[in-house]
Amino acid sequence: MKKYISLVLILLLYSCSSTKKIVDRPLYEILTVNNDGGANIKFYEILTEPKEINMLLGDETLAKLIKSKDINESSFIILNTGPTKESYNRMKVEKVIETPTQIEVYLKDTQKNLDRMQIDDTTKYPYTVVKVNSKKPIIIK
Repeated sequence: MKKYISLVLILLLYSCSSTKKIVDRPLYEILTVNNDGGANIKFYEILTEPKEINMLLGDETLAKLIKSKDINESSFIILNTGPTKESYNRMKVEKVIETPTQIEVYLKDTQKNLDRMQIDDTTKYPYTVVKVNSKKPIIIK
């Protein structure tokens, strides 16, 4: 009888033990790639402050993808490719490398941009939003 009680007690203690699950997040995630709706100039913007990141929550698509903990644990990059006649966004994130002091983001931009004289109603303004799961300084290369 003591053996059964001991066995039940061991199983009970084992099942109640605390285990911490370690969630391995990717270094970066592409949240959205839109072929239209960006700015009329080519630029990138790195958002690290909570007030800046809250601006992204105004977009209903991004609001579904950004969790409240991301505001304090992640940085975001907005990549605008400027005006183009192409039907899709050609700015790509090639790789993201984490060093001990910073995050290096390597971009490949093959977007064919237009002069101001070529802009008309068929012009598109592609953009991409990238989430970097770190608060280290970000360098764009």
